[in-house]
Amino acid sequence: MNLPNKITTFRMVLVVALIAVLLLPFEYGYVFGSSVLTWQYLVAFIIFFVASVSDFFDGYIARKYNLVTTFGKFMDPIADKLLVNSAFIILAIQGPYRIPAIVVVIMIGRDIIVDALRMISVQKGIVIAASKLGKLKTVTQMVALSFVFLADWPFSLLGTKGWVGISLCYLAALVSLVSGIDYVIKGRKVFKDE
Repeated sequence: MNLPNKITTFRMVLVVALIAVLLLPFEYGYVFGSSVLTWQYLVAFIIFFVASVSDFFDGYIARKYNLVTTFGKFMDPIADKLLVNSAFIILAIQGPYRIPAIVVVIMIGRDIIVDALRMISVQKGIVIAASKLGKLKTVTQMVALSFVFLADWPFSLLGTKGWVGISLCYLAALVSLVSGIDYVIKGRKVFKDE
């Protein structure tokens, strides 16, 4: 259990904490003078932010110090997807501003297709390299979710009423869709029967 794996495990604990904070039936009053942002979503944002930053550090440390393990290869993407997809699903049902269902469907649909493609490619001994679009997808998702958690703060002071966060969610969905198409094009050879 090296340091990157401990960070990944810690992120899994943060995912559970995030879900608990979001699903508990309480709201602790309003902050920043906004009529939407509550302490509940501020705490959720802090947990989400720490988990998102930990995602960067565990990968960076594992690569820099050659600490890549099978556990890390398996658990890191699961932790990432649980973090982001759980937040998207819950914020589509409730939240300062509800994320449109189509955004959530695109995000989760893309992940299912790419994961299935990777599974088939591994069985056939084909390597599909991670793309920059995949990393961009993760960054746009995390930025979009941060603005939704914070009810657009600081832009909410200008009366944005959630359109910044929701617009970023649509952008993240678009990047996710393009990234998924890119993976399918790169991995089309796995569909050829021998």
